[in-house]
Amino acid sequence: MSHKETNEDHYNAGLHAYAIFVACATFLLIIAGALVTSNDAGLSVPDWPTTFGTFRMPRMVGGVLYEHGHRLIAATVGLLTVILAVWVWRREPRRWVRRLAGVAVLAVIAQGVLGGITVLFYLPVTVSAGHATLAQTFFCIVVSLALFTARDWRWDEPRVEDPTAPSLRHLAVATAGTIYIQLILGAVFRHKGFGILPHIVVAMIVALLVAWLAVRIFSRFSSERRLVRSMGLLLGLVIVQIFLGIGAYMMLLATRDAPQPLPPVVDLTTAHVALGALVLAASVILTLQIFRRVAAPQRSREPAHLGSEQKAIG
Repeated sequence: MSHKETNEDHYNAGLHAYAIFVACATFLLIIAGALVTSNDAGLSVPDWPTTFGTFRMPRMVGGVLYEHGHRLIAATVGLLTVILAVWVWRREPRRWVRRLAGVAVLAVIAQGVLGGITVLFYLPVTVSAGHATLAQTFFCIVVSLALFTARDWRWDEPRVEDPTAPSLRHLAVATAGTIYIQLILGAVFRHKGFGILPHIVVAMIVALLVAWLAVRIFSRFSSERRLVRSMGLLLGLVIVQIFLGIGAYMMLLATRDAPQPLPPVVDLTTAHVALGALVLAASVILTLQIFRRVAAPQRSREPAHLGSEQKAIG
């Protein structure tokens, strides 16, 4: 079955809309998780999977509001993900999309277990940072599923050549990978694993890579509307993220002696985390669009050419 048949003959508008809905719910979950960390509410509910020893709804006040609210949203997203996977397996003919939906279910289960471990072992840095990083990974998986279930998604479209080095594909992968590393460093910093310096250094590298990628796309691939739109989105998000990061850190320094996190700090740090998730997702979308529309770099044909000449001479 060709990719064209898969996307046009078997496109399911309801499935695509639901995948977008799950992606939005996952983004809400990331915000809820960021609010837990920003409010220092990670141990407001000290047990798991129970809540104060029972499965009854606690009083949603103080830190319990953020911590238990995060658990409720996480459970809802988990259920939504299972429904999405079942729907994909029943209606989606492409095997690789079905497998990706299965990976999404495994990821959301692992995310729930990691969240429980962070509570049971009193917020160890490695587990807490892993929990935050896996949340970003899961978000990208769900966003990718929303992209792949769209009507116009195909892998067999004609691709434009890219003779420059490094190739646009390699540059996009390097950019997305560096953004992912940047989010890991940010998670470790938020959970007090080390200082801010590694996060700042990699942020500068991300900015340079995104700028390089933007110059390449806007100058050489300006006729590719999907690439230009995706690049514009990523560039805009990164610019806003830089200013948010500077503002959040300055606010942290200004209020470091406060007995508890103040609302402006909570708002800025939470927004910084949420926008970081959007930056990573935008870089993944751009990378997928580049692999879809830009041909892979061609290897040098000189050895084969010389070999044929030598064979003809012989």
